[in-house]
Amino acid sequence: MTIAEVSEKFSISQDTLRYYERIGLIPHVNRNKSKIRSYTEEDCRWVEFIKCMRSAGLPIEVLIEYVSLFQEGDETVEARKELLIEQRSKLAEKISEMQQTLQRLDNKIDGYEEKILAKEQGLKKADS
Repeated sequence: MTIAEVSEKFSISQDTLRYYERIGLIPHVNRNKSKIRSYTEEDCRWVEFIKCMRSAGLPIEVLIEYVSLFQEGDETVEARKELLIEQRSKLAEKISEMQQTLQRLDNKIDGYEEKILAKEQGLKKADS
């Protein structure tokens, strides 16, 4: 696939794809005879993985470390697993905080609805 096709498939700009490759988030993408990037299915899986992890809030530095460890081979399996476990823990904590914030917002919204209903009831009595 060309960079334009990958960009469209994953809704990521071509500049972002080039940046991810330059900083090592995506392993080196092969080029054809015309020096145009030619993404393989494996490359696309990396793009999908990075996009997913970034949307979950994982820092670029952590992902660079993960990819670097991956490229070192099977002897880094435990280190990669520990890295993912640590990031999962941070994400779970963030989700918990967000759920608490959502609950607080729901309570505030419910409070506003109660106040509005009370005022509307007062208006109906005034019209009578």
